[in-house]
Amino acid sequence: MSTNSSRRGTRSKRNKPNQMIKDIAYSVVFNIFVIIHLLIDHLVELVLKWYWGPSRARCPPLQRKSIIVTYSVQELAKMIRTKEVTCLEVVSAYIDRLNEVNPVVNAVIDGPFVEALEEAKAIDDRIQRGLVSENEFKEKPFLGVPFTTKDSTAVKDRLHTLGITARRHVKAKEDAECVRLMKEAGAIIIATTSIPEINRWQETRNNLIGQTNNPYDSRRTVGGSSGGEGALIAACGTAFGLGTDIGGSIRMPAFYCGIYGHKPTSNIVNTRGCSLRTGREASTMVVAGPMTRFASDLRPIMKTLVGPKASQALKLDEKTDLKKLRYFYIPSSGDIKCSSVHPQLQRAMNRVVEHFQTIAPTGVEKVTLSGTEKTTNMWRYWMTQEPANFGNLLGNGKQLSPLVELAKKLTGNSEYTMAAIYSLIDSILPQENADKIKEITRQCDQELTELLGDDGVLFYHSTTHAAPYHYSAFVNIYNFSYWCLFNVLHVPATQIPLGLDPDGLPLGIQVVASRNRDRHCLAVAEEIERKFNGHIPPFIVD
Repeated sequence: MSTNSSRRGTRSKRNKPNQMIKDIAYSVVFNIFVIIHLLIDHLVELVLKWYWGPSRARCPPLQRKSIIVTYSVQELAKMIRTKEVTCLEVVSAYIDRLNEVNPVVNAVIDGPFVEALEEAKAIDDRIQRGLVSENEFKEKPFLGVPFTTKDSTAVKDRLHTLGITARRHVKAKEDAECVRLMKEAGAIIIATTSIPEINRWQETRNNLIGQTNNPYDSRRTVGGSSGGEGALIAACGTAFGLGTDIGGSIRMPAFYCGIYGHKPTSNIVNTRGCSLRTGREASTMVVAGPMTRFASDLRPIMKTLVGPKASQALKLDEKTDLKKLRYFYIPSSGDIKCSSVHPQLQRAMNRVVEHFQTIAPTGVEKVTLSGTEKTTNMWRYWMTQEPANFGNLLGNGKQLSPLVELAKKLTGNSEYTMAAIYSLIDSILPQENADKIKEITRQCDQELTELLGDDGVLFYHSTTHAAPYHYSAFVNIYNFSYWCLFNVLHVPATQIPLGLDPDGLPLGIQVVASRNRDRHCLAVAEEIERKFNGHIPPFIVD
């Protein structure tokens, strides 16, 4: 026995120098990549800053008489219920504001809907005549409150283009389930908003209406794919919105546009009607969820989206004791394909960590998670396991050839954007090793589940930089990995704004919990909102 022990010890001593050499080599390579990324980032910033020029358009000022469009969803619903304001006044104010800001942000595919005004009048008439009972108000908590949703989420009798020209005139035959639920809760749909083609890019641009612009700086991206929603909500062109998220598509625009967005636990919100889905898909990373200007509005919208039974099971009405939660943070994913996290975002995270140090008896623990350095590899593999086929959807039912479409693009004959061609080409590049990725995913999932348990919360960066200039994603293609990790792991994540950087662009952070612990994310978001008041509008009030 001692002999075996001696042999193990000898092997251990021999392996130590080898491991040290490997660690040193990895450190050298990692630092080289960091330096290269810094140089590339700086060059891209300089080139695109020159290309777009010094002038930037921002949202037009908000007239004080229209201040009602800045109120929370809950405030609006209460004011309508108590007759402090009419539903028509609220809907009219939002439609007017939408028409004011859309020339700058270019976010609307279809709308505003004049029928929304008629619906508002009908609601007012019933309220004035005393025909809306307290029970009906309870069953319809958003009665008279206007909302929007992205074009890929079906709204009956409205354009449902998925961002492609072949569907330019296609209209939805029925509402998506999430839209139906919001309508049943009394909310009024006033428009549908722009997306990248088939939702597959980090910017919102298509050949139907062109490029959607950031309300804080028109030279910069709103992200994707719920980019139209992010821009319009931030600009107060709608009270709230519904987005979908397969790789950050709610949280990315929420971050870039300085608002709140919640990616629910997978499968708790029915996705029927979202991007042509049936809602019965056995396994998918796609979720539908709310986007708002106020953290306090996320919870009531989630309750409507999941329904009474699931709401009870998820304990969404149960108050979370923040002092009894355990808190963790990860300062970097370690993915060498990503840019380094900008100091402004590191400082934003530090502010949050320091605040929760004063709340939690056990403090906030810095941790690591196996596999985060392979996030984009994991997401890329799991995208190939999705039930929807991108090439087929992009071709509107006809499978497209990546090389043919690239040739068309280079000769000026393509009906698709370069971003769509990028995604097509990815399908013919070498694929990920399935067994290896499954094992990395399993280990990462297991570690996160064990770390967070029933009462843990993780603070994680949103991405590496504030909203970049349009077209930056063609170079820094992997920076979205900070969002897509939680699609791979199917856990809830809430995007939270944290004020503006020196360039006037939104900062933010993600809050993550274990599966079906969405309430913890929402409670922490509300606390961060209370402490930091992170949403700063992209306009002044005259």
